[in-house]
Amino acid sequence: MNVLFAGGGTGGHLYPAIAIADALRARANVRFVGTADRLEASIVPQAGYPLAYVTSRPLARKLSPTTLLTVGANALGIAQALRTLRAARPDIVIATGGYVCFPVVVAARILRLLRLSSAPIALLEPNARPGLTNRLLAPLVDEIWGAFPAGDGAFAANYVRTGIPVRASLRRHNNRIEAARRLGLDPNRRTLLAIGGSLGARSINEAVAALVTRRALPRDWQVLHVSGERDYAYMQAEERELFGDNHAVLVPYLPDLADAYAVSDLVLARSGASTLGELAALGLPSILVPYPFAAEEHQLANATAFERAGAAAILPDRELGADALWWTFSKLLESSRLPAMRTAARALAPGDPVATILTRIEALLARRERA
Repeated sequence: MNVLFAGGGTGGHLYPAIAIADALRARANVRFVGTADRLEASIVPQAGYPLAYVTSRPLARKLSPTTLLTVGANALGIAQALRTLRAARPDIVIATGGYVCFPVVVAARILRLLRLSSAPIALLEPNARPGLTNRLLAPLVDEIWGAFPAGDGAFAANYVRTGIPVRASLRRHNNRIEAARRLGLDPNRRTLLAIGGSLGARSINEAVAALVTRRALPRDWQVLHVSGERDYAYMQAEERELFGDNHAVLVPYLPDLADAYAVSDLVLARSGASTLGELAALGLPSILVPYPFAAEEHQLANATAFERAGAAAILPDRELGADALWWTFSKLLESSRLPAMRTAARALAPGDPVATILTRIEALLARRERA
């Protein structure tokens, strides 16, 4: 079986695709399509998969001086994707998000219309509120896979709730004591894990640095701060002196968060789809700080779904600081909400999303054979 994935730009678009690809590796030839200047250019080859490049630009909601550039770039991308698809001859095309999906899905549909391909097309939409690209692509695909019970109105009858695929390495239950020692943490303390996504988050980093250097944490708590490479040197300077008995470990990046999640009792993070899929799969309570400039405010919509389910507390980015973080953290501890939040988070990930998606792939291929 030949499987072609299109997606990129953020970890939320890439890691779910890699989780599916890893599950297919033994029985499929897997290829990825992305753009040369985005995150996929490093992450996909590191995962062991070939990556082809096409040109693409974000779709504009309004006419502007760059509209012609956007149209021209995506037209070129469609032509490049047509060549890539003709060479790869995929049995199925799976788009997992990012503006690179537009030229690839359009090209796949053109080949279908010309009867040069019969490959079904699936679209993974892990966010509570889809972006412009996925809304435009919805009529062109055969099935849309999502994380929440009800899909967006644009998805009509093609929506199937699958959950968010999570890498197998994260689903393994690492020994907490051994994981703590590998990370330089005290295995006898509870841990607040602070992460800002694949690129880091300056507002989260500054709030955590201020928290550990100006506020006294409960004696049985510690902080694991994953700052991102961009802010690491800055955070080293900020956190050079911890307050009192506070214990904190600062690292620039963890390619695999399995150990970090194994020691975590509470997670401070953005509310991107990939992160939320991992929190749900592992049943981890969280304080979520939605990225305020996310398209369609999809991170706020994601966080709101988790808060309503009782799995998270929302702390708006504009309010984020050492004091606000301290009070949010303290309220969760004082009200003993963490066990209930853990149960609520786990309830947001029914079953195994990867297994469900593999079943959907088989169903789409069987439907093609019958057509």
